[in-house]
Amino acid sequence: MTPTLSLNGTAHIGATRIFGPLSMMAPAGAWTCLLGPSGVGKSTILRLFAGLDEGITFDGDYGASDGGPLMPRVAMMAQDDLLLPWLDVMGNVTLGARMRGERPDHTRARDILARVGLADHAAKPPSALSGGQRQRAALARTLMEDRPIVLLDEPFSALDAQTRARMQRLAGEVLRERTVLHITHDAAEAARLGDQILLMSRDRIDAIAPPEGTSPRAPDAEETLRFEAQLMRRLMADA
Repeated sequence: MTPTLSLNGTAHIGATRIFGPLSMMAPAGAWTCLLGPSGVGKSTILRLFAGLDEGITFDGDYGASDGGPLMPRVAMMAQDDLLLPWLDVMGNVTLGARMRGERPDHTRARDILARVGLADHAAKPPSALSGGQRQRAALARTLMEDRPIVLLDEPFSALDAQTRARMQRLAGEVLRERTVLHITHDAAEAARLGDQILLMSRDRIDAIAPPEGTSPRAPDAEETLRFEAQLMRRLMADA
């Protein structure tokens, strides 16, 4: 069962306050998009939930609604693809299983690589891929982990418009009913994918009701476009 994520408190790095005090919640089984200006601490929130909290002092509490540990249940895709240069694409996509001492499911890995458009690149090193292809390989690795909690930090930013739309749809379908916390600066992306839309400043997080319909929504649907415009106006007003 997928848990709800919650956070309530203040974060510092050294003597610098990164954010807070503030509260947020990412509902179980829903896709939450977190938007806001650069530097307000969005990635710090992801680091806390991912257990990558070295250097962060957090005064408060955060975790899963069922009280269970986060680490074994989290898959994270960072802004950088973090592909290991000495492994080929298949090796990178199946890295998690091998690190856990498990036998990699190469059949499933090949299926995911085909779905992200990298079926013909499985044996290539990361250095042979374009920036967009590397990001798709990182997405494939995240999907391969099959975790109930998924943390995404601008996962589609290096992709061209057509590929971005396809990968948004794929991720929305594969990660349905997972608890997803997705950082993005793209209002159109949030309008298409978000079951919950959160706008973050250094001292607060506000929720905005998403468009009607099940995500991933059609990018050219009237309601999606109307919400995108509304969200852009709000982001510009808060800038």
